[in-house]
Amino acid sequence: MSINTEYLARCITTLEKAYELIKTAQEGSIDYEMYRNSLVKGFEMTLEQSGKLLRKRLLPYFASKKAVDTLTFKDLFRHAYKHSLLNEDEISRWMKYRDNRNNTAHDYGKAFAEETLTLVDDFLKDVKNLRTVIENG
Repeated sequence: MSINTEYLARCITTLEKAYELIKTAQEGSIDYEMYRNSLVKGFEMTLEQSGKLLRKRLLPYFASKKAVDTLTFKDLFRHAYKHSLLNEDEISRWMKYRDNRNNTAHDYGKAFAEETLTLVDDFLKDVKNLRTVIENG
C-alpha cells in the first residue's frame, strides 16, 4: 500500500523555511516573533501529519482499521518501535516532541516557543526519517 507523503513533505519544507528565517532575524524584533510563531505552528502541523501517516503505515500490523484508530499518538510510536520501524532513541525524542506540542497547545508563551526552537534540529532529522519509513512500507 502506497501512502502519499506529499503534504508531510510540504510541512517539512515550510518548517525548514521558518527555521532558516528565524536565524536571520534580530531576537525580540517583530520579524523574529513572526518567524517563531510560524515555526511553532509548522512544528505542530508537521507533528500531527506525522501521526496521521504513521497510523496508516501501522495498519498492516493490526486486525482492523478500528484497532489502529483507537491508538493515542504516543501509542502509535510505541508500536512503531515494537515493529522495528523506529529505534528507541527516536521514540524517546518523538515523545518529547509530543509533550512539547501539548504544552504549546495550552500556553503559547515565549518559554514554550523557545523550547520548541531547541527541538527543531532533531525534529527535522526525525520527521524526514519517518517520512522515509512511511514511504517504504
